[in-house]
Amino acid sequence: MSLKNHYFYDEHNCEFVPVNHSNPERIVHTICVWLLCGIVLGGIGISVLSFAIGTPAEIALKAENSALKKQLKVTRQSIAKLDRQVDQLAKIDNNMYRSLLGMETISLDERKGGAGGADVYSEYDMYSEETADILKSTAQNLETLEQSIDIQQSSFEDIKASYNKNSEKMLHLPAIKPTNGDIVSGFGKRYHPILKYRRQHDGIDFLANVGSKIFATGDGVVKHASRKGTYGRLLIIDHEFGYETYYGHLSSFAKDIRPGTKVKRGQLVAYSGNTGLSSGPHLHYEVHRDGDPVDPLHYLFVDVTPEEYTRYQKIAESSDKSMD
Repeated sequence: MSLKNHYFYDEHNCEFVPVNHSNPERIVHTICVWLLCGIVLGGIGISVLSFAIGTPAEIALKAENSALKKQLKVTRQSIAKLDRQVDQLAKIDNNMYRSLLGMETISLDERKGGAGGADVYSEYDMYSEETADILKSTAQNLETLEQSIDIQQSSFEDIKASYNKNSEKMLHLPAIKPTNGDIVSGFGKRYHPILKYRRQHDGIDFLANVGSKIFATGDGVVKHASRKGTYGRLLIIDHEFGYETYYGHLSSFAKDIRPGTKVKRGQLVAYSGNTGLSSGPHLHYEVHRDGDPVDPLHYLFVDVTPEEYTRYQKIAESSDKSMD
């Protein structure tokens, strides 16, 4: 940008006289003008970028909010997983512990309780719709989970009190695995491998080689110890309180095991085999309550963890064929 001429009025000569600038002055003037224009344009550019993208502080805040939102989603998934695990504990609590002790079950609705409604979490409405939804659902799920855990803890305390009150009865309950083998078939309608049709399977089958040790699952008195129909060599133990256990397809009985013999939980009473109507060596185990067969899986709670119980339950539900 060139430097324009300026004039001053010469009163003596009565005329306008031009002001002459040197070359250095012209160069300095041009640089200053371009520098000023650059500063103005740079300021305008920064303002536009700040408006469109945000300041460095705003950019950092957006990145932080994005990371927090992702973490909230992960937290929500973790809470949902914990909630499913608590529901599984509640199912075991009702089907196993409370059922055995004759206690009333606690419904799932009661365990979940009444979580706060939308108004309780209205404080989150100030955020974006997506963020508010994540915060509300996370807070509500966490509240429900805390209440479920509190109720479960209280339930375990009630079970413990009932157990202590009925300790004599608990010694007689068939509450352990009768052998160390894994479960291969469950209770209910199953396809019989020899008779070739589906029929009621009144017990569960444990995998056991011939000669595997069989243990009494509760205190009681031997009621039967000899061959009986399709059971082959069968042992029946009367545990009192309306409970009996059947151990079928045995190869032999332990020493001194005969009708009238008193046995303790965990005592060696027999050896597994393949006698009777059986497709292979195993132990057929039944639990009878007041004369009717019930699912023995619900009575394996002394030496079986909740994780093992869940695994056995899946095996029993997926097996469609029995071994006897």
